[in-house]
Amino acid sequence: MKFFPFGIGAGRRSLSTATRTAVLDSASVEDVWAVVADPYQMPRWWPGVERMEGVEDDRFTQVFKTKRRRTVRADFRLLASEPPGAEYTGAHRTWEQEVEGTPFDRVLVESITEIGLEPAPDGGTRVTLAQRQRLRGYSKTGALAMRSATARRLDEALEALQTILG
Repeated sequence: MKFFPFGIGAGRRSLSTATRTAVLDSASVEDVWAVVADPYQMPRWWPGVERMEGVEDDRFTQVFKTKRRRTVRADFRLLASEPPGAEYTGAHRTWEQEVEGTPFDRVLVESITEIGLEPAPDGGTRVTLAQRQRLRGYSKTGALAMRSATARRLDEALEALQTILG
C-alpha cells in the first residue's frame, strides 16, 4: 500500500501490528469504498459486530456479543478518511478505538485500524487491512497471541468483503 497516513501497515514488523492483503478481482475501488466507508455496513464484513450505534461523521460504536451472549460496546473515532479521487486513485480509512476510561483501558494503550484500497494491476482492487494494538503493562506478554488473533480477524474481514463484493 502506497499511502497509510499512520504507517501501521508499512515498515518493520512489530508484535503489536498485523497486516493482511487481498485482491478483490471483480470489485472497483469505488465499489469497495462504498462498503468500507459506510459504518452501517460494518456488521456485514467486520468480524463479531452485531450492529452499529451512535454513528456520526467522525465516530461510531460497534456492538458485539461475547460467547456468553453479553453485550460489549466499543467506541471509535475516525482519524482519516480519503475517498478515491482524481489525484489519488486509491482510498484509505483509519479509525482508533477510544480506550481511555473504558474496560479496554486495563489491557490496551491503543488500537488503530487502517484500510487501504488501490487498483490491482490486473484489475479489481487490492485491499490492505492493518491493525496495531499496543498492550498495557503485564498484558504485553500476550502480544504474540494478540497479533495472531488480530491477523485471523483481518483475514475474516477480507473474506467477508470478498463474499459481499464477489
